[in-house]
Formats: sequence, C-alpha cells, structure tokens
Amino acid sequence: MSIKVLRLDRWIDPCFDQILGAEPGVDLSVMKLSDPDDVNWTKLAEADIYHVSAAKDEVPQKWQVTPELIARCPRLKVVSSTGAGYDTVDVEACTRAGILVVNQAGGNANSVAQHTFSLLLALANRIVESDHLLKTASGLLREDLMGRELTGKVLGIVGIGHIGARVAQLACAFGMQVLACDPYVDEATVCARGAAPAPMEELLAGSDIVSLHCPRNKETLGMFGGKAFQSMKRGALFISTARGGIHDETALYTALESGHLGGAGLDVWMVEPPPHDHPLLTLPNVVSTYHTAGVTHEARRNIATISARQILDICAGRTPPRMINPEVHPAIPAQFQSAASI
Repeated sequence: MSIKVLRLDRWIDPCFDQILGAEPGVDLSVMKLSDPDDVNWTKLAEADIYHVSAAKDEVPQKWQVTPELIARCPRLKVVSSTGAGYDTVDVEACTRAGILVVNQAGGNANSVAQHTFSLLLALANRIVESDHLLKTASGLLREDLMGRELTGKVLGIVGIGHIGARVAQLACAFGMQVLACDPYVDEATVCARGAAPAPMEELLAGSDIVSLHCPRNKETLGMFGGKAFQSMKRGALFISTARGGIHDETALYTALESGHLGGAGLDVWMVEPPPHDHPLLTLPNVVSTYHTAGVTHEARRNIATISARQILDICAGRTPPRMINPEVHPAIPAQFQSAASI
C-alpha cells in the first residue's frame, strides 16, 4: 500500500511533483479548491501527509489544519507547510493528535533578507517618494528628498533564525551595528550570527531600524503595539517581512502619523492583500509590498525541493530536519512502516 500525499492546487514549483512522482511507494494527488467539498473531504480522509499553503489568506478556513479537520482525517500522520511559516496549522491540535508538523525554514532566507534590505534602502533613500514626486510634482529641490546612509546605524533584529542571521550578514556589509533579541537562541549563537544580544527594551531604545523576523504564534501575536513603537527612537524605521498580526497596524499608523517613527517597510498584513483604503497605504513614508519577500523564482524552487525531499525523509523513516513539534516524531516512523517501504 502506497503512502498518500495530498497537496492543495496552489501554485508550486513543478519540481515538487517531479520529485515525489518519481518515487515508488508514494502516491501524490492534488486537491482542487474548486471541487465539491465531499470530493475533497474524501481525499483528505485518505491522506497520510497533507502539504498545505503557509499563507492563511490563500486557504479557506475549512481546509486549514484545525481540530475539526483533524477529526475527519483518521489517516493523517504529517502536515507539511509550504513555507517557513505555518499560520494555517494548529500545531497544538496536531501534537495532541500525534501528527507531526514540518515547515521549510531557511528555504527562502536569501530572498527574504534581500527583500528586507530592499524595503530598508527604499526608506533610507526615499526612493518611492522620489519616484512619485518626479512624476507628479514640479519645483522641488533635491534636498527636499534627502536620505540617510546606513553606515554606522544600529539595526535591531527581532528573531535571528535563518532569515535574521542572513539580514545580520547584509547589515555588516553596510557597516551597520547589529543588535538581536531572540529568546530561543543563546548568546554565543547570536554573536556567531553577527549580532550583539540585547533584551527587547534595550534593542528598541537603541536601534535606528527595527526589523522583525520571528514566527507568528501565541507569544508574538500583537507583540508590537503602541508601547513598543513608543519605546523606539524618535525617527526610527520599522520593517516587517515576518507575519501580519505581529505588529498592531493601528498603533503603527499612529506612531507614523504623529511623526514618532520615520517610516515603515511592510511586506505582511493582517489581511492580505490589505484593502486599497488601508490607512497605512495613505502615508508617503510607508513602502508596501504584496507579501512577496519570499516569492522569488529561486526561493520557490528551493522550498519545493526541500519540502519534497523532507517528505521522502519522513516516508523512509529518517528524521526530517525542520520539525515544529519534534516530540511527536518518535512514533511516526512505525506508522509509515505498515504503509510502504521506500
């Protein structure tokens, strides 16, 4: 009996299907969101592994991994997120049910770090403002759009995992000082990744730019609100390529509109995409993008490759490298031994 892998019909690099399709003992099928619900529930009930989009606004609630979905999927052993995030997966519910959750952390680190600096440079050099005014205004002096150098500035990184570490490397290349706060990384590792460890209060007070690179979970949801923004330097810049909901959008608007913060670069939103009349989109010192930091040709291919190979690792009884709830894993290999041998 083959191991049944089910993925949603969201865009994915073709190498994912090619890698899994070439493996005997693995039966890959695609769940089309346009199909009738009863057809999709049948597919889910037969799936051993569910590869689900990490973007919450791309997946209807009924197909996100909730206790309700888990109750209807008796064979489900593994949930694989399509990205570093796992907003569509209730990890605690999976753990209670003995379901392993894996993600693709690091697969898009280069792309997200590059995008982070794209936002930062656009703000520091006022590129979006300049582009707009060059096309619409007259009589401006170049000094009206004077920017700032990054050399010597302090960058505060919140979360120094795969992406945060790469951002720290780029910051050092620009001659910046780097602080980092991450409760899951020891001080020696923070230093090895190119940053000086700092508690959150010190990081906020001492940074010219604060950049978020932490996951969205119960600990980080709403972490950056009015108090955090007021704790930042006056004129500081705020960047997020992490997840919507970690920062309070209303509080950020207030901090920007009042002049306390100098600008924001945002790739993530509470609702994606945000409505056109979103208050933050009305501010000239906000550079906004479409949650595309990790959406490059290279990153998408890399993530599809490592996710397919990680699934094959699991099927073969090997320990996957990117587990969210590793305490569940010891029971997983035996469950697959009765299904197939790879």
